[in-house]
Amino acid sequence: QVQLVESGGGLVQPGGSLRLSCAASGSSFSILVMGWYRQAPGKERELVARLTSGGDTNYADSVKGRFTISRDAKNTVYLQMNSLKPDDTAVYYCNLEIVHTYRMLVWGKGTLVTVSS
Repeated sequence: QVQLVESGGGLVQPGGSLRLSCAASGSSFSILVMGWYRQAPGKERELVARLTSGGDTNYADSVKGRFTISRDAKNTVYLQMNSLKPDDTAVYYCNLEIVHTYRMLVWGKGTLVTVSS
């Protein structure tokens, strides 16, 4: 079984920073795409950032220049969030597209980010 453990969410003031992390555990899997999504109350879940196994990245226009997605050698994906705005308040979800015998998507449970004074 492949599982994701997320951390780093919390309350932060406007203009502040947070770093979300998502650790993937398991065996015999290969990561194709790593991504972060978010969902605000009453709104649809949206893509925030993604990182392919080849190193290509893309970001939502609303976060470009402020957020950075990255990974380390231990199958942990990060989302560095700078210059946070109240509009960034949402539940953030880690998502992996992997091959583990077959192709599948793995979702984290979500972590709440609240940007408020």
